[in-house]
Amino acid sequence: MSQGDMKQPLLRSPRRLQGSLADPGTDAPLVGILGTGDFSRSLAQRLLASGYRVVVGSRCPKRSNGLFPEEADVTTQQEAASQADLVFVGMFVEHYSTLSGLKEILAGKILVDVSNGMRINHDEPSNAEQLAALFPDSVVVKGFNVISAWTLQTGPRDGSRQVQLCGDNAVAKNSVAQLCRDMGFIPVDLGRLSSARDIENAPLRLFPTWTTPNLCALSLFLFFYLFNFLHDVLHPYITSGRNVFWKLPIDTVNVTLPAVAMVMLALVYLPGLLAAFLQLWRGTKYRRFPEWLDRWLQARKQMGLLAFLCAALHAVYSLCLPMRRSARYKMLNDAFRQVKEGKAVSWVEEEVWRMELYISAGILALGLLSLLAVASLPSVGNSLNWREFTFIQSRLGYTALLMSTLHTLLFGWDRAFQPSQYHFYLPPTFMLALTLPCAVLLCRLVLALPCVAQRLARIRRGWERQRCIRFQLPEEERNGVEDISNV
Repeated sequence: MSQGDMKQPLLRSPRRLQGSLADPGTDAPLVGILGTGDFSRSLAQRLLASGYRVVVGSRCPKRSNGLFPEEADVTTQQEAASQADLVFVGMFVEHYSTLSGLKEILAGKILVDVSNGMRINHDEPSNAEQLAALFPDSVVVKGFNVISAWTLQTGPRDGSRQVQLCGDNAVAKNSVAQLCRDMGFIPVDLGRLSSARDIENAPLRLFPTWTTPNLCALSLFLFFYLFNFLHDVLHPYITSGRNVFWKLPIDTVNVTLPAVAMVMLALVYLPGLLAAFLQLWRGTKYRRFPEWLDRWLQARKQMGLLAFLCAALHAVYSLCLPMRRSARYKMLNDAFRQVKEGKAVSWVEEEVWRMELYISAGILALGLLSLLAVASLPSVGNSLNWREFTFIQSRLGYTALLMSTLHTLLFGWDRAFQPSQYHFYLPPTFMLALTLPCAVLLCRLVLALPCVAQRLARIRRGWERQRCIRFQLPEEERNGVEDISNV
């Protein structure tokens, strides 16, 4: 919604509706809009494109007439309220009192409140409830506040398709829900008008499902960064007086990022394994998981995307390593030292093979992570059937974790057995990063054993240990084809 009347029209061609689905005739349903802000203008355009007639109520019809498509009838608020049985209130809550003179005209009509608050509301009445209190003879339905003006103007293909609705009158909600469908959106009924506060708070929460994954990734990054600082920067300064603090901006970050990516990717698949073991221990699938495990399962997508982000940044940082001035100085020093020592060839076969295999495994791991990230997009995921989506997210996901683990093992090579790598008696960073992924892969291997996989498959098909239920598993599930990690 707008902060006030705009001098310039929001629509590119206000006098000609672009992309109309139908020219509204005299028999088309009539919808009223009170307000002339951004949201009201976009709403009028979308309603006209969906085959509705629109009448807009404005305090200054002459000034607002040029801002709307010519198919819309811009008139006074009294006339607009009297003509339409369904009226959108496209105004801020502090302006609701200016409509008090329309109580009699709006009596018995459906008022759709599309407003949002300026802050999260915990205790006070919602905007929709305040509107209902001002117009007790009208029927108030809360909705469309989670849809932006841009989404309305361009159509649901470029934004969220869901419209959350609530209200105390079922007939009124059904009318607004049908209007949502005609506009190309999907109505979601959230119950009575008392739910309006939650609907109004929804747009004000910044990435509510990302809070825990972000905190987890940030905590891991700080932990590994401080660990690398102690291990690779502070240790040489204390023990030999070497100043290598120049490593902090790039080298230390580049060693930290893959560790965070591996642990985050392992955290994506660990809750599914815990849920599988829990079902095996309980002997039934008809008991709810603990709340913490349930929330963890729901956050797997966000954790996977953050793992991909860290892996992609690690790849970019690695590609930039030869561009640094420090890398050039080191190369010149190594070349001068080789000439001074009289070495004609410095080729080390073992190191060459290690680097080739290490980089190849890393590229494959990043490619698989990219595929997982793309498949998690709604536009891509909706085009996949259940089996295809499960194959990508589970089978290829475990393959990505395996390749990441192999990438790190090849990086470590024999360094884990060199005493010089244990600074302050601390193990190298890659050994810490490998702990959780190796544990996850080992648990996955255990669940893939035929005896365990068949028992888990029976439980997920309804078998319970406490009840005598006999049935025969399909042949493919007896052979372990069913994905045991899909909870």
